[in-house]
Order: sequence, then structure tokens, then C-alpha cells
Amino acid sequence: MSRKIALLFAGQGAQTVGMGHDLAKEFTEAADLFQRADEVLGRNLREIAWSGPIEELTRTSNCQPALYVHGLACLSVLREIAGELPITAAAGLSLGEWTAHAAAGTFSFEEGLRLVEQRGCFMEAACEATSGAMAAVIGGDEAGVRRLAAAADVDVANLNSPGQIVVSGDRRKVENAVGLAKEYGIRRATLLNVAGAYHSRLMESARIQVGESLKDVVLQKPSFPVISNVNGKQVDSADEIRQTLQAQVIGTVRWTDCMERMLEMGCDLFLELGPGGVLAGLLQRTQKGAEVLSVSDVRSLQSCVEKLRELDICKPV
Repeated sequence: MSRKIALLFAGQGAQTVGMGHDLAKEFTEAADLFQRADEVLGRNLREIAWSGPIEELTRTSNCQPALYVHGLACLSVLREIAGELPITAAAGLSLGEWTAHAAAGTFSFEEGLRLVEQRGCFMEAACEATSGAMAAVIGGDEAGVRRLAAAADVDVANLNSPGQIVVSGDRRKVENAVGLAKEYGIRRATLLNVAGAYHSRLMESARIQVGESLKDVVLQKPSFPVISNVNGKQVDSADEIRQTLQAQVIGTVRWTDCMERMLEMGCDLFLELGPGGVLAGLLQRTQKGAEVLSVSDVRSLQSCVEKLRELDICKPV
């Protein structure tokens, strides 16, 4: 039976020092992407991604382009070994949505990298200009969390999976929301260790700047469906892609909707491309038993290829 494959790309927060290093040592495809990234950006992104320190890698202006390159390096090597896998759809968590568009050919690797670095710089500047925070809200439904957000005057930043939601906004207001959480039927709320209030109104300056950076970029129709964080739906036209990528900066990341949409499309094999296994865990909370293979380094790549060969959806050795 043929499988319907979905690609998942990691978002900010998944970064780890050394990501992509072993892939680049063993595969020229990965090494070439990291080298091209340094040439495009005019700086040594490889050194930051591979050697850190973690504080430098975690800076939004470094983290976003590094994750973008790493995700595409994982895909490039996987394609080299396994062949051109039939892709039914792709999605990425926040920054990962840009990686998904690059994978689908919406824009070139180089163009996407420039856009992603600009996005990271715009968001970092917005963080520095405001006093923002985010909090994970565990064990509440969306309706209850939205009532809490309205009462505390904060924004719903991420709908990650059933029972796992993130709120974002002014630090004092987010701290107040944490204190009020149990009154709204929420089991636990915890402040996150992040630089600012991503996906909230405090990112408005970055939203405007991202829109400007996208204005004159030529966008192609994706070669396979890319599901938008903003509405959990497939986006095709250049205008729609520009609008959703801009709106995403301050809008709610509707990750649960993205996963449900891909499941509705019949996707039954998910490939997570990026550090760690966060997206695999979120998918399991959305659809228990969903099959996910995570690729982040040589070892996980080999494991993924072996599984694909077992399923007869990988080119022979």
C-alpha cells in the first residue's frame, strides 16, 4: 500500500549546538548548504551552529537561519539517499513554515535564507524594544485559555496540541495570566525561558517589516501543499503566501489545525526534519499512534532510511 508522506520542519527553540555538523562531515549535500549559507549571509553561521556557544545560537537572528539551513540539509541528504520521495504536504512550526516553503520551491534556498535572517533580526529588535514573555498553559481547552487571555489582556501564541497552548504578551500581563490560570480550569501555567513575546501584538513592528521584505520577492506555486500556521489550510497563490507569512509574526500558530489538516489529507507517514523530536511528540498528542520518523543527524537519518526501505518507499541501495 502506498504511503502519503508529510514533511514537518522545526521551529525556534529546537536548536542545539552541533546541529548539522555530523551530516556535513559525511555528506557533501549538507556541507554545501552550510557553505552556501555563509556565502549568502557574509558571516560564519556554521561556526555558531556547530560550536556555539548556545547563548549565541539562541539569538533569534542566528537561530532562525541556522534552523532553516539544518532542516533543508536534512531533507537534501535524505533525498540523496532515499530518492525523490512522494510528498503529500509539508508544514513547519513558525520559522519552520519558511523552511517548508523552501522545500516546496516557493522560493530558492538563497532567497529564503535572506528572508529568514531578516525575519530573525526584525523579531530580535522587537524583543529588545519591548518587555515581553510567554507562558505554557497545560491541561486547559482552547475556549478556557482564550477566556484567560482576554481577562489578562495577552495573546494566544501557539495551539501546539490538545491541552498544550502558549500565551504571549507584556511580561507583567503574562505573569498575571499564570496566576489566574487555575480559575479558568487550567491545570498548570509556567513562564517560558524566551527572549520576548513571539506571536503577539508586541511583534507588530516585525510584522510590518516582514511584509516589506516579502513585497518584491517572486514566489512560485509550491510543488506540494504547504499548510499555513495562520489558518491550518493549504496556501497556493503568491498573494496568499505573502499574507500568511506576514500575519504569522503576530498571529496564533495553529499547529493542531495543521496536523489535523494533514491527517484529513490522508498523510500517514510524517518525517520530522530538524533537531530533537518536539514535533513528533506534539503529533502523538494530536493523533495517538501516528507514524513519525525524525531526522536530525547521521544516526537518525540512517534509522529513517532503513524504515523507508522496509516500507518499500525508498530507492534500493
